[in-house]
Amino acid sequence: MYYNSTKRKDVQELDVLDKLQILGEGAKYDVCASTATKSSKIINPAIGSTSPSGICHSFTPDGRCISLFKVLLTNYCEKDCAYCPNRIDRNVPRSRFTADELVNVFMEFYRRNYVEGLFLSSGIFHSTSATMDEMIKVAEILRNHHKFGGYIHLKILPGSSAAEIQAAAAVADRISLNMEAPSDRHLAKLSRTKQYGPEIIGTMAKIGAYVARYKDVSHTTQYIVGAAQESDRDILTSAASLYKGYALKRAYFSAFQPVKHTPLETVSATPLIRENRLYQSDFLLRLYGFHLGEFVFDAGGNLDPDIDPKLAYALNHPELFPLDINQASYQQLLKVPGIGPRSASRIVQVRRTHRLNDPRELKNAGVVLKRSLSFITLNGQYFGDRRLLDKPRRQTYQQLALWGDERDLYSSLITG
Repeated sequence: MYYNSTKRKDVQELDVLDKLQILGEGAKYDVCASTATKSSKIINPAIGSTSPSGICHSFTPDGRCISLFKVLLTNYCEKDCAYCPNRIDRNVPRSRFTADELVNVFMEFYRRNYVEGLFLSSGIFHSTSATMDEMIKVAEILRNHHKFGGYIHLKILPGSSAAEIQAAAAVADRISLNMEAPSDRHLAKLSRTKQYGPEIIGTMAKIGAYVARYKDVSHTTQYIVGAAQESDRDILTSAASLYKGYALKRAYFSAFQPVKHTPLETVSATPLIRENRLYQSDFLLRLYGFHLGEFVFDAGGNLDPDIDPKLAYALNHPELFPLDINQASYQQLLKVPGIGPRSASRIVQVRRTHRLNDPRELKNAGVVLKRSLSFITLNGQYFGDRRLLDKPRRQTYQQLALWGDERDLYSSLITG
């Protein structure tokens, strides 16, 4: 394992601020988000807010922000992931915290009101078990000694045992294992030392079994998008499988960015719009009742970067639209661009006592009219532009979208 000894002090001589600079920087590639937890892991906590509230910044489901202390326990790592800045043979400064050091740093940041929670990840130093034990020790000291009742997110390392997962879940609000790639053949392009079956899927199965049984912690995963030449269909197929069979809470997507002095340093960065389209599709899978077969992929299995996935679905199924807003089921309403779960629920609720006749009523229910009007009718009356549902019009839309802003173009098509 390498570190630049000519520019840095030896690891034993590094002070806490030196370590924090190295290990805080090393953690920036992990995507994290905090979702509200209904109860604290500590009864009557001495410190730490147990409710979701307002540096990595992470957002709760109600939109409020929580400041997380995001750091690596160590950036020493025995793995050789081709995209990773901390891979075993990359010559970079290396360091590690002891559990007590990291707890003291976190508590100092907490007392100064810099952070409200902890996101802890790590490279693998010596062994998976040794590293996991030290990460769990950090959380246990915070919970048991300092009575910290705030948010803690622990990364689960590939190959962790069921006992280690259980110990991590006992002190964390969320745990997560990074998939990185959607299949064994894709992971093989990124690493010769990671084993997809036993280390990734095997560990994911242990996490899923625990979460499904005890439900006192949630778990997430992360994909590196574009590093292994995988398609969007590959990623979404993998994510859908994890939602269905492994009790996954949600997936995160990180667009590949090349890092100098790694095997993939000459590979082009993945466009951020691809990451965005995957997030939109993921929301449709988790919250809108969409199925994989309903997404529109090109011949290479990728989503259209110029049209959001829900609009692409509607444009490619003109036989289903326009829908009568007063007769469509809740699930049908969710297929309409501009209508989400909240607005669909409000429409269904209002229809019990009132017949919707005016688009302004839909706006009051939270519907985005400029996106929805061409796909609905109200009492048989159509307020949109039927050209949007014609095959040539859909092709024209896709071509013109390359030259302008999608939202402005969509609005202009509706207004004719």
